[in-house]
Amino acid sequence: MKPIINLRQIEAFRAVMLTGSVVGAAKFMNVTQPGVSRTIGLLELHLGYALFERRGRRLIPTHEAESLYREIEPIYSNLERVSHVAQDIRFQRAGALRIATLPALAHWLVPKAITRFLKTRPNVSVFVQSLPSRQIGELVATRQFDVGVVEFPLVKPAVQVEPFAPIQTMAVVPTSHPLASRKAISLKDLAGERMVMLSQHTYIRYQIDDAFASMGVAPKVVIETPSSSIACALVAAGAGISLVSRWTVETFTGVDLVAIPVEETLTSRYAIIYPDGQAPMMLAHAFSEELRALIAETDKTALNQPKNGAV
Repeated sequence: MKPIINLRQIEAFRAVMLTGSVVGAAKFMNVTQPGVSRTIGLLELHLGYALFERRGRRLIPTHEAESLYREIEPIYSNLERVSHVAQDIRFQRAGALRIATLPALAHWLVPKAITRFLKTRPNVSVFVQSLPSRQIGELVATRQFDVGVVEFPLVKPAVQVEPFAPIQTMAVVPTSHPLASRKAISLKDLAGERMVMLSQHTYIRYQIDDAFASMGVAPKVVIETPSSSIACALVAAGAGISLVSRWTVETFTGVDLVAIPVEETLTSRYAIIYPDGQAPMMLAHAFSEELRALIAETDKTALNQPKNGAV
């Protein structure tokens, strides 16, 4: 069934109700006065009753017009609310963001970036989950998450990848160990030491094994774990020495362990990923910028610290 009135007629009617005249309504709508008069006339014709009494240039609403206006005005209030929400989304003041991060960065870097991100966005909600990089790639590719922070390289179609700069690998040593006072450690220094190593078939483990082999050193691996956070906790408990990313060890350094730069070139690679096929959602891009800013500040702080073995 075709409606007897249309949005243009409703708009003209509301403008007359607000301004009290055709002249005012025409200015309000930025149209001609005859156009407003014609639209109101057609609306009254379609409705079958008068909406206004003409008294000179003024239009006095009838009781029927008042009743109709009470039904129409809430619609415009809702439109204004939608307009505000749309602007909030544009300027990242509202909305929801789904973030997946690998466990190595889930203890301080990503949570700190999220906290900073939300400080200026009180109406934004975030769901965050810690998962392995390969699983994050799957979930981001299928748009179950808006943004992911993963270990790089990640071979996964249907995602956009933005790598971060390589991150230095650190030797994580119990504070009671003789090597804890060193300013730098060579892999040769780790010969015969009890090692807590990251699981095989990861990029960083491949680098570490290759570096040990090139120096003719066979590491004494006593524990393996896929989690660098668990590796640090094991070192703090006195289980041995580990090699992990500087970002991972940030929250662990203190009474129980120290992080010491490795002399050989060993780095960890991380990246931020988005679903492929379109530009990242504005909130995801804003979070990425916040994370990059935090990383830059962290790297600057690390460079300015005394070279005393701790980060």
